[in-house]
Amino acid sequence: SRGCRNMELKFTVHGEPKGKGRPRFNTKTGHAITPKDTVNYETLVHMEYLKQCENFRFPEDAMLDMRIKAFYSIPKSKSKKVKESMRKHIVRPTKKPDMDNVIKIIADALNQVAYRDDTQIVDCQCRKFYSEEPRVEVSIKQI
Repeated sequence: SRGCRNMELKFTVHGEPKGKGRPRFNTKTGHAITPKDTVNYETLVHMEYLKQCENFRFPEDAMLDMRIKAFYSIPKSKSKKVKESMRKHIVRPTKKPDMDNVIKIIADALNQVAYRDDTQIVDCQCRKFYSEEPRVEVSIKQI
């Protein structure tokens, strides 16, 4: 595991950032149901990771640092001036999904893929910006 100590893996998930949806409950059975868009987005995160990071998996005991940059699309309805401020990252998103749910959906999607379990993440940062190209950029490194 020494070799990947300084290794930083980066990948991008294109499209609007999504947050982890709350489980809904089936009133007949009492079972929790994960919302379909959560499942779909987790699958997308999973696939992009495998494709861009070539199936790399951190060691079972690795302590990980995760950094997430979530880029939300610029609303069409805003004035030219506001859009420009958004482009320059002066105005940043204060809308959903919130950072906790962005972290959660990304971290969960990578369980058993990039690492054994997201409990291995000991340091995490999530930052929200606006962009013409909505996406989520993720970097993970072993510390």
